[in-house]
Amino acid sequence: MIRLLPLLLIVLALPPVPAAAATTVCATSCDTLDPSRAQRETFPLPDKNINGRKVQLHVSEPDGMAWASIDLGTTGDAVWLDRSWDGGQTWEGLLGKAAIPSSWTGTRTLMYNVYDPVGHRRGVIRACGDANGVACTDWLYPNVCDEACDGSSQQNGDMQPVAPTTIYGRTVRLHTDANGMAWATIENNGPGDEVWLDRSWNEGASWPDGSSLGRTTSGRTAMFATRDPKAKLYGGVVRACGREASHANGSCTAWARPSPTRAGAAADALVYSYDAYQAWWPSSWWNSAATLTALIDYARQTGNHDYDWVVGRTFDVNKAVFPAGVKSSDPIEGDFISRAIDDSAWWGLAWIAAYDYTHDSRYLTEATTIANYVNDFWDTGTCGGGVWWNRERTYKNAVTSGLYLRLTAALHVDAPGDTVWGQRAVTAGNWYLNSGLINGNNQVNDGLTADCRNNGQTVWTYNQGLAIGGFDELYRATGDRRWLDAATRLGNAVGTGVLTESCEPNCDDNQKQFKGILVRYLAEVGYQPYLQTQANSLWANDRDPLNHLGLRWAGGAPNAVDWRTQASALEALTATPNPAGG
Repeated sequence: MIRLLPLLLIVLALPPVPAAAATTVCATSCDTLDPSRAQRETFPLPDKNINGRKVQLHVSEPDGMAWASIDLGTTGDAVWLDRSWDGGQTWEGLLGKAAIPSSWTGTRTLMYNVYDPVGHRRGVIRACGDANGVACTDWLYPNVCDEACDGSSQQNGDMQPVAPTTIYGRTVRLHTDANGMAWATIENNGPGDEVWLDRSWNEGASWPDGSSLGRTTSGRTAMFATRDPKAKLYGGVVRACGREASHANGSCTAWARPSPTRAGAAADALVYSYDAYQAWWPSSWWNSAATLTALIDYARQTGNHDYDWVVGRTFDVNKAVFPAGVKSSDPIEGDFISRAIDDSAWWGLAWIAAYDYTHDSRYLTEATTIANYVNDFWDTGTCGGGVWWNRERTYKNAVTSGLYLRLTAALHVDAPGDTVWGQRAVTAGNWYLNSGLINGNNQVNDGLTADCRNNGQTVWTYNQGLAIGGFDELYRATGDRRWLDAATRLGNAVGTGVLTESCEPNCDDNQKQFKGILVRYLAEVGYQPYLQTQANSLWANDRDPLNHLGLRWAGGAPNAVDWRTQASALEALTATPNPAGG
């Protein structure tokens, strides 16, 4: 073993080496985008001079991409990018390597993603050149910045999201603050005892660029950010670790996400599941529309603009045509339209919400296009009116009727001088009240029988919510108090205590999101004590240290947890009086 020591020291002293060949990264665009398509061009790092040649790193922050150039050169001088996913320890080298052609004095690479929000990786990147000698710029953005940057000492509160860990009589604690910053402390420590943070962007599966952050023997680390909006990484997790000086082994707390506010923490965990390249939450079409609406409601209620890019990105990508099996089991025919009339209408409501939030007219135009399509399936020949559930005209049900009512009334509210949508909304409201969908307990059953009677099927919470929201929007559109009275009657029928869906704990992927629709629209009518009960219960009983929120707001096992349950719970947290502050 002694004879091997010199060799070991030589190995440890070797410099970092390039990693394996790069795989293509797709964020909002894929690697090798032409720089002519960059949304912006900045030069965040000093140029690198190589024997009189100028090597520059160019960055487009809106795209999250970079490219390199070399100028004042001669034929054969080369330029490329290096990209690292572990803070510069190893890297993907020679990305986009380009050489100066004959008679030119410069050239550039194509654009490469700096970050990988889809794969939950944070990269650093640099420009390199070869002009009778190789040199590189510094790495771009080695520190993470949110409300504050890595290394900050400005503390804004002290929360301890998980239990401490102990090791040889020492206590190691994880701390977070209201800015989402994190630090670690070790108590009862002696000389040489160490404490540090680990930070992971993929929920603790790995932490190549976040190992041993702030490692110190002082008893407290510096503070480190847990979100990187520039990289579209909102779901960082951290843990505190420590080691007693005379032992090699250490001990760490559980991983945790900070929760500066309830709704903000829920939104961060929700956006973690958003696929920035495909621009939806895989893999459910109508659920993605409802989830986008939940995120827009959160942004509107709190004034948080971190996720505004998600709205535009979802619109731009998904307005296209998709064959069956890509976004839905049905083909998507453009303008968010498919044979499923209710699915189309969910997207209509999402773009109404986007218009109300941004005042961008393209969203109102899209909502109108969808509403015109849905209106084609209003049919007075069966049951005196109502909208068919699907293009085959097999069923008139509550979800499609509620969506149509809300959509038509909202278009009237958003279109000054409108006479068409307002009349359609009044017609839809009168039909709904007299259709039989509402039973004797003021609860909405699933739909109508072939002979136009209440079918007595399940009272789903989202049907109750859509009816409440539809009648409330019709009240805003007309000022007629009877519509508000109808919404209130339905709201009063919801019940008391913690809200449950009849399918719990075995709800399918559609049903997981139903409760959020109800609380969204209840909040418009009032019911704040009831809504606060929901928020308090799910936060106390239905949340893990990573701020995942499940199906069962009162807690219990088994309990399904995914982005659908997360979106539903976000609606409950947003519906409280002060979602931005608690």
